Amino acid sequence: MRSLHREAHLIDRIGWLRAAVLGANDGIISTASLVVGVAAAATSPSEVMVAGVAGLVAGATSMAAGEYVSVSSQSDTEEADLARERRELAEQPAAELDELTQIYVARGVEPSLARKVAEQLTTKDAFAAHARDELGLSAHIVARPVQAALTSAGTFAVGAALPLLIAIVSPAALIPWTVSGGSLVALALLGAAGAQTGGAGILKPMIRVTFWGAIAMGATAVIGRLVGHAL
Repeated sequence: MRSLHREAHLIDRIGWLRAAVLGANDGIISTASLVVGVAAAATSPSEVMVAGVAGLVAGATSMAAGEYVSVSSQSDTEEADLARERRELAEQPAAELDELTQIYVARGVEPSLARKVAEQLTTKDAFAAHARDELGLSAHIVARPVQAALTSAGTFAVGAALPLLIAIVSPAALIPWTVSGGSLVALALLGAAGAQTGGAGILKPMIRVTFWGAIAMGATAVIGRLVGHAL
């Protein structure tokens, strides 16, 4: 007896992976930039830590709220489309069958075969067939607001903790340099890990995330130094 061939597709991870990578990446960059900017203003180490901790808490809650609101909006749109599809299937089943047939014809299926496929899928689960093939919605890409919010907040806090820990163990005069260097290494590793988890190449994500991280930290360091001397 031939065993079934099972495939584990990496796209199943796309929902939580996007939120996790975004949260950790933002946590490292924003908190490291804040710490570097405040430290460049030549303030005391205690003030640097207060600013960093405040940035961690504010950033984590902001990420959670932002993700929940944005993904909830996506979820509301999906639910509206699905509700409309349910209503159309109940009121115009023949037209919906024709529509499903044309979808398969447009994808290259011979018309008579497309009709048979549409009829069989409609008989089994018409709503699922239309949700998947007409609306492009399936279980692994459907919006999950709570999951996105919790994932973003948690990974932001973890990412933000790294530059804070580096600042704690660094001499006050070296905080801008050690935090910048350590955070860039962490960003590169995060980019590689995210790409590996998603099954993509690691070089471009590493370069991309470290480049923009360096820009952010460099800009806040310059602004912090200028404001610190001006005041």
